[in-house]
Amino acid sequence: MHTNPRRHLGPFSRITTFIGIAVLAACSDQTASKLLAPDQALDSRNSSGLDDGAVFVSTNAVSGNAVKAFRRSADGSLTPLGDFATGGTGVGGVGDPLTSQAAEALSPDHNFLFVVNAGSNDVSVFRIKNDGLKLVDRESSGGVFPVSVAATENALYVLNANSSAVGIFNYNESGNLRARGTASLSPNTSGPTEVRVSPSGRWLDVTERLSNTIDAFRIGDDGSLSAPVKTTSAGQTPFGFQFTPKGIVVVSEAGTASASSYQQARSGALTPVSSAVSNGGQAAPCWLIVDPQGHFAYTANAGGSSISGYAIDNDGRLTLLTPGGRTGDLGVGAQPLDIDFGGDGRFLYILKNGTGTIGAFAVNADGTLTPLADTPGLVARAGFMGLVAF
Repeated sequence: MHTNPRRHLGPFSRITTFIGIAVLAACSDQTASKLLAPDQALDSRNSSGLDDGAVFVSTNAVSGNAVKAFRRSADGSLTPLGDFATGGTGVGGVGDPLTSQAAEALSPDHNFLFVVNAGSNDVSVFRIKNDGLKLVDRESSGGVFPVSVAATENALYVLNANSSAVGIFNYNESGNLRARGTASLSPNTSGPTEVRVSPSGRWLDVTERLSNTIDAFRIGDDGSLSAPVKTTSAGQTPFGFQFTPKGIVVVSEAGTASASSYQQARSGALTPVSSAVSNGGQAAPCWLIVDPQGHFAYTANAGGSSISGYAIDNDGRLTLLTPGGRTGDLGVGAQPLDIDFGGDGRFLYILKNGTGTIGAFAVNADGTLTPLADTPGLVARAGFMGLVAF
């Protein structure tokens, strides 16, 4: 396991338009608990294991980043399992200090959890075991201020916001990382927000919220990345996104309170299917997730304390599920951040920064949401980042 010295973090790029400033404030204006060393945490764990699923959230603490782990039961309820030190540091803050989605990622087989450490400019790898998490590696992220991460069966891609680059890695069956180089984005004023890999494994896409651009990199057989193909976003401030199983790209647009869907051509260029479909006025839809079947997309709305749902038809067209856009009500002061599905899409979990809880919904067949009890155990407005579930 290698470590790297903490590097000076350059200032965030400024947003020069009124809309950009307002959106960034909405998406970002939002004392970690005592940590256990990895082996100590394993010994203190609930021994019933993670076979039913789990939810993971990062503390992003300056004193030492950690993962808070929760075991998921068959009914969707969560049980705290412990805090697991990443070995790196976060940057703290009040809400969404990374201005990103997917600060954590799971390997496709759910054997590994990858976590960015924005303060120490590195990424940590945990093995997910039936009796808990075990830290297996920590390596330099390949740039400055890592904010988002995406994994395939044997490759890892880390989005470094302050150096506008993607770090490229392979990982082996033990979870050990091997750096393979970097790929450059737009200049440092672009505001890169999220990185994801297409279902085919052919494309790696990145949203750039400040340049209003979506980048597409072709992935080589060895995991290397081509020069990016750039597409102008259909709506303002593209932020979170995900692919459907058919490869449709669905993107949230925080500036226009909307979402768009795109077909990705063989060249990598994106052609809009649905352009800037309004969410009914729910402000700052920053984070977006698509259900595993590709039937529905949901945005977490930082300015509305709500979730907006969209139906996705066979051609990738989007239709707002609920008049007014409040498919899920998160309560006053929720300040939602990252969002993910557990239980093969049966449950939807959301990081509620304002209340220091994890919100939960049961997902019905028609896409409507039934609220479940919140899970406490986080710290409100303390800079927590990233939520992944299975």
